[in-house]
Amino acid sequence: MAAVKGLDMSQQEFLIALQNRLGVDVVLTGDAIEARYHTDWSGTPPVQPLALVRPRTTEEVSAALRLCHEHRVAVVPQGGLTGLAGAAVPVEGCVAISMERMNAIEDINSRSMLMTVQAGATLQAVQEAAVEAGMVFGVDLGARGSCQIGGNVSTNAGGNGVLQHGMMREQVLGLEVVLADGTVLPMLRPMIKNNTGYDLKHFFIGAEGTLGVITRVLLRTQAQQPRAKVTALVAMPGFDESLAVLQRMQQHFGNSVAAFELMWDSFVQTSIRWQRLQAPFAESHPFLALIDIDGKDETSLCEAVEEALGEAMEAGDVLDAVIAQSQTQAKTLWKLREAPAEMNANMHPPINFDVGLPQSEIGKFAQACQAAFDARWPGNHSIFFGHVGDGNLHVSTDGKTVNGECDAVEAELYRIVGEFHGSVSAEHGIGLHKKPYLALSRTPQELAAMRAIKAALDPLGLMNPGKVF
Repeated sequence: MAAVKGLDMSQQEFLIALQNRLGVDVVLTGDAIEARYHTDWSGTPPVQPLALVRPRTTEEVSAALRLCHEHRVAVVPQGGLTGLAGAAVPVEGCVAISMERMNAIEDINSRSMLMTVQAGATLQAVQEAAVEAGMVFGVDLGARGSCQIGGNVSTNAGGNGVLQHGMMREQVLGLEVVLADGTVLPMLRPMIKNNTGYDLKHFFIGAEGTLGVITRVLLRTQAQQPRAKVTALVAMPGFDESLAVLQRMQQHFGNSVAAFELMWDSFVQTSIRWQRLQAPFAESHPFLALIDIDGKDETSLCEAVEEALGEAMEAGDVLDAVIAQSQTQAKTLWKLREAPAEMNANMHPPINFDVGLPQSEIGKFAQACQAAFDARWPGNHSIFFGHVGDGNLHVSTDGKTVNGECDAVEAELYRIVGEFHGSVSAEHGIGLHKKPYLALSRTPQELAAMRAIKAALDPLGLMNPGKVF
């Protein structure tokens, strides 16, 4: 290879060894590394890696990590680069390993309801392959067309299906992982019951690439059934009433409650304004919830939903409600929830939070948060919404309305999260952005145990350094 300007002799020698071992089509350097590999969707300032490795096989991943280990070069795994916490952003002098070429759906077994896929397969590709085989994959995200399964596992992704199916962790039966020194852990045993000591795969789910590189995933799926879906938009006078409605719907329909998306009025009015939507009710209400219920027969399901909501209205928990009479109407109702897609165009900049809280405390947390913001930044524009059925609240504040004091807003909100014994990250991980606040959600003893695991599996600290801790 030609010498790369600005590198010392040891770096040049390392790159030569890497390209000799893997080939120039796998190892890119210098200007050949496109800018999109320099950062992710988090807005973290870009960093050009020393090299970009795009392997096609687990053996190539292993060979790359062995060389990085020998030469003491840091490694940053990259998936679809859709993360919002900065976990996939390169560090100076690192090798970025993109899994985009390892994107095969290797095996689908509709009898055992399992799929084996390479880590670079997109979530959408996995969903579509499952449907084609008569199955359903339980995780869904807005970034489904770009995000990759390996990244979903590394961040323990949540998304739209958690209420029904659980987080990504619940979908993973096995993993293949390459450790920092190139050792391959083949943990792809297709058995639900396997009590043979430590279940090592769980160390890597949610580890954000700090312990190794995930190369293959054994996924659990569900049977695809003839389904009807009823969508309702429900107005409620308070947060406690919203939980009462959720409980009532789950008592009536059990695990068929597929979504319960709660929107504070501040969010609803903002969504209407940004998207030029028609208000769904004649008057505004403190809370609106979008509810999806699955069933087998649309007519009988719609009647059952009407009955359950009627009971809730008699109990004073529901002020008004509308049930979609078609899929077109359902999409119109769900359009109200799509305000986050408009944030970049309307908030300057948007300061976004993704926190987990004890379900019963979410309403009080939102009140405390808004009160703290109002006291320090009068006139701030903050909106509250989220997957309240699984304890996940999103908060977004317009940076322009808080005098651009983004760091201060983060510190204030996470301080309140700590007071409520919540999680500073419900879905998006820690990465770089939430690292300063991790101790608000983890005890010193927990952090010490996490560091001990890191030291055992990556003693040189080469895997995604500076992330999480």
